[in-house]
Amino acid sequence: MKWSAFLVAAVFAALTFGLWAYMNRPTAEPPWPARVQGMAFSPFQAGQDPFVQELPTEQQIDSDLRLLAGKVTAVRSYSTLKSLGLIPELAARHDLKVMVGAWLDRRLATNDREAAAAIELANKYPNVIRVIVGNESILRGDLTVAQLTEQLDRVRAAVAQPVSTAEPWHVWLKYPELVEHVDYLAVHLLPYWEGIPVDHAIEYVISCMEQLQRAYPGKPIVIAEVGWPSDGRTRGGAVASTSNQAMFLRRFLELARQEGYVYYLMEAFDQPWKARYQGAVEAYWGVYDVHRQPKFAFVEPIVRIPQWQTLAAVSVGISTLILAMLYVHSLALGTRGRSLLAVVVYGVATTLVWIIYDYSRRYLTVSSILIGTVLILGMLGVIAVLITEALEWAEARWGKPRKRPFDLAALDTHALPKVSIHVPAYNEPPEMLIETLDALAALDYPDYEVIVVDNNTPEPATWQPVQQHCRKLGERFKFFHVAPLKGFKAGALNFALKHTAADARVVAVIDSDYKVDPHWLHTLVPAFADEKLAIMQSPQDYRDAEENAFKAMCYAEYRGFFHIGMVVRNERNAIIQHGTMTLVRHSALQSVGGWAEWCITEDAELGLRLFEHGYEAQYLPMTFGRGLMPETFTDYKKQRFRWAYGAVQILRSHADVLLRPDDRLTKGQRYHFIAGWLPWMMDGLNLVFNLFAVAWSAAMILAPHRFDPPLMMFSVLPLALFAFKIAKLAHLYSARVGANIRQTLAAALAGLALSHVVSVAVVQGLLTRNQPFFRTPKDKQPHALLAGLAAARAETAWMIVLVLAAVGLTGQYTIAPGWVVGIPEELKAPDVSLWVAVLLIQAIPYAAALVMSLISALSLPARWLGRPPLSTDAATASFRAQDSAD
Repeated sequence: MKWSAFLVAAVFAALTFGLWAYMNRPTAEPPWPARVQGMAFSPFQAGQDPFVQELPTEQQIDSDLRLLAGKVTAVRSYSTLKSLGLIPELAARHDLKVMVGAWLDRRLATNDREAAAAIELANKYPNVIRVIVGNESILRGDLTVAQLTEQLDRVRAAVAQPVSTAEPWHVWLKYPELVEHVDYLAVHLLPYWEGIPVDHAIEYVISCMEQLQRAYPGKPIVIAEVGWPSDGRTRGGAVASTSNQAMFLRRFLELARQEGYVYYLMEAFDQPWKARYQGAVEAYWGVYDVHRQPKFAFVEPIVRIPQWQTLAAVSVGISTLILAMLYVHSLALGTRGRSLLAVVVYGVATTLVWIIYDYSRRYLTVSSILIGTVLILGMLGVIAVLITEALEWAEARWGKPRKRPFDLAALDTHALPKVSIHVPAYNEPPEMLIETLDALAALDYPDYEVIVVDNNTPEPATWQPVQQHCRKLGERFKFFHVAPLKGFKAGALNFALKHTAADARVVAVIDSDYKVDPHWLHTLVPAFADEKLAIMQSPQDYRDAEENAFKAMCYAEYRGFFHIGMVVRNERNAIIQHGTMTLVRHSALQSVGGWAEWCITEDAELGLRLFEHGYEAQYLPMTFGRGLMPETFTDYKKQRFRWAYGAVQILRSHADVLLRPDDRLTKGQRYHFIAGWLPWMMDGLNLVFNLFAVAWSAAMILAPHRFDPPLMMFSVLPLALFAFKIAKLAHLYSARVGANIRQTLAAALAGLALSHVVSVAVVQGLLTRNQPFFRTPKDKQPHALLAGLAAARAETAWMIVLVLAAVGLTGQYTIAPGWVVGIPEELKAPDVSLWVAVLLIQAIPYAAALVMSLISALSLPARWLGRPPLSTDAATASFRAQDSAD
């Protein structure tokens, strides 16, 4: 690596460490007092759950109260039944006062027992200083005001202590009649639930208290719950974090000292059981965690992540290791290319470290561990795609110089070996195939033969005119009609191989729709003077791009692979062999056993097999033949299904070579075959993700209090990947393909439209072994609007489901009133908004498929895309010219 590579890595390492430092700068806050007035006290331990009657023991309650003794003046309880009724007695041993709480809900008989027990405890223990009858019973809708006041009056008549019920501040303002039945207002002030930013939370508390004091002058107010969660979803400007919890509580305690508030902090200990019933954030309100350890500093300045130096070092270390591997094995990148890689690598590594750290600090159950593992694995896949996309972007744009130049002028064109040209065909329009044969007859090559294998075409009227034309063209043209013939296209090619002239040194393969340039063989065959060369490949190109808008869009999409991906792959001797316009050394083809009839992409499989046997390939991005594109969107999808399904077949068959160190392939070859198919593999996982997304969204709509949106950190990366790929496409199509903005958008739309069929192909490829070979028809087919809609019916259904999920979430979180009247819940849930954005982004490929299908069906003109992209040879010249400039 050059010194500039070290400089780039060092600069971004310093920036990354600096970012960690900036995000974790210490904040000085008022110190925690030696003793706080009160804390809400639920003594449940890890694994306990009141809903299944797994309650804390007497010893556990006593241990918790012993921990709080000397730090807290009073505790607030929430129930009087079973072991929770022991709290006043045990608290007295530790000189703690108690505000006894009786839990009220829809179980009226249980309510009576709670109230009776509260009366008994208040009359029995002198350390009971207040009684609370019901906790947010009106807010939840469990009881009417009349039902609640009946219980309040009953308890007030039986005890000497002040009695109240606990409700959020706005409920007290809404129901003034309730105030007549209490001795004081037990108020919940929880700015987080209102989406108030932590920096404005103290002003919020003051405002609420002033409103209550104005509404009920002279009525005592006890803040029965006041706090902030240390983890959970973000609501508007309210971010749940340990640092924000510490900041709010320390500021509030100083305010309470100044204003003389009576309060109970929410709460002493974290309660993981609440997450199962009330949402994840409810587990994280404790000053102490579930293991009874303090969660933040009580006196020292507050730091967002106390261990940030370690995490920064880990993220820099991971980034440096990945970046070093990329720099060592990259194509001599310039500074801009290295900087692009550094931005991506340091960004994703830092994000990964932060996500794993944050997730590991949560209270994890078996289900959450499984879900988290799946999400993190998916995230690693997204990161892998991001890095491979970034490397291709950097190498295609700023890689220099070319390591494997191909100099046509240096080739010896005098010794030209015999070539056997193989043309497999099935049910092709005879006039089209005759045009292909006429072009072959016009080759300016001295010694070649043409073998046409008609594979299982049923109608004689289709294949006999071709047979007759071959006779007319002369003895070098051989026609075979074979039925039945197994193995699809590979079977036909193996049949042709058996009938190849013994003295043929090179085998050429073209599809039945290709019209080749007369100079094709004369230009490229001399390259086989290099005995290591087994494949000489030129691009697929097409002659019908201006026929209609659909084909123009397909053409734009194809060109990215042939002018970006294949050019970069060629630098590491790792091209994908595609089954037309390919030249193969006859002896090499025979030595590896011919074409693989088990694989529906026999061309790519053969190329990989030849690499495994130590052969080399060359790719020259110049056009020597043009064929026809699929006529309809259905045909376009079938073609891509075959490519993706075949890729999975190859990966499964060659996994032992591709997925572990093996000297049969170089590192560069192994990288390109894995990285090249990785986006397709991720499309397969994306189908699973969408199933999860729809199911989870439905659960959020139906049970919003039990199902939170996925963590924002898991939503950011897919959105970043989508944006990154669009930016890469726009830049490279302009710089390397010569496309204008409309053609670039057309290529993006066409590529996105194939996402679903690729995902289905990948999933089926993992679950099955022998899908049928889908031939791409070349004959004209009638276009019909209904046929166009039908061609994208699966994608349309997915699009509708995802959009409905997004709309349903928006409606659910807008219609449902917040605790502050007039503030839509959606505004208090940015994580919901981000998840809605993810759903809509996920719907875009399905919408693209519908648009492409309709464009295909309506046969719109191609002229709106502007001039065609650069021809292949012109694009190559542009590529080389920019290399020199760079």
